[in-house]
Amino acid sequence: MNGKSNGVDPADRGLAYGDGLFETMAASDGHIRWLDLHLDRLEEGCRRLEIPAPSRSLLAHEIDAHCPRKGRAVVKLIVTRGPGARGYLPPEPATPTRVLAIAPWPAYPESYYRHGISMRTCGLRLAENPALAGIKHLCRLEQVLAQLELRGHAVPQGLMLDASGYVAGGTSSNVFVVGGGGLSTPALTRCGIKGVMRRAVLEAARMLELPAEERDILPAEVLGADEVLVTNALFGIWPVTELDGRRFAVGPITERLMAHLGYGRA
Repeated sequence: MNGKSNGVDPADRGLAYGDGLFETMAASDGHIRWLDLHLDRLEEGCRRLEIPAPSRSLLAHEIDAHCPRKGRAVVKLIVTRGPGARGYLPPEPATPTRVLAIAPWPAYPESYYRHGISMRTCGLRLAENPALAGIKHLCRLEQVLAQLELRGHAVPQGLMLDASGYVAGGTSSNVFVVGGGGLSTPALTRCGIKGVMRRAVLEAARMLELPAEERDILPAEVLGADEVLVTNALFGIWPVTELDGRRFAVGPITERLMAHLGYGRA
């Protein structure tokens, strides 16, 4: 914490109120993939929450200092507003807390990349709050409850809708649909997280000259899509081959994006 091996202050607002942000990053042999995109999103979140953003150079130095030099790992960076007195009103000036944690790399099945995953729609819907839409703040109880719905079902991701009935994303991923040769993903102006891989896929689509748009998407459009894929900064891209009993093929646009971004099917 803050570059040292410390405990967390019980008065820290991140612990008390979820007053902060986090980034979950993929590390390989000492290198963080998409580091600049992660830091871009963190800075935007700090701006929106009015938390003084730690300098990019400081964060990059601390991440480099603690990132394992061999093998793969998960690096989680948390920035909170820091400690404060009891009550919701933040202290001024704030003294942000930085927490860096290293975890083992998850054993994602190769079949998820080669043959795709199954999903089911969650009953829980995301509340709509444009002030928080897009950023990766610490308040993730909706995702926790949605993930609890999936217990007993052999699905690694659930499909989440917002309160208006539009697609918001997966339980820990962004969703893309392919139809008519084009790519669409939820605009996320009311809720949800604008993921790092979501941004990477949109940029890849532009480079590959694939039509891509951010817009409201109804669940029926997902079920009627030619291809469906989910994205996340750790696992990258997974094709979706089944949703609520509807089956999909792993199509050519999904394969092009996976190959371009280095998540090709083995």
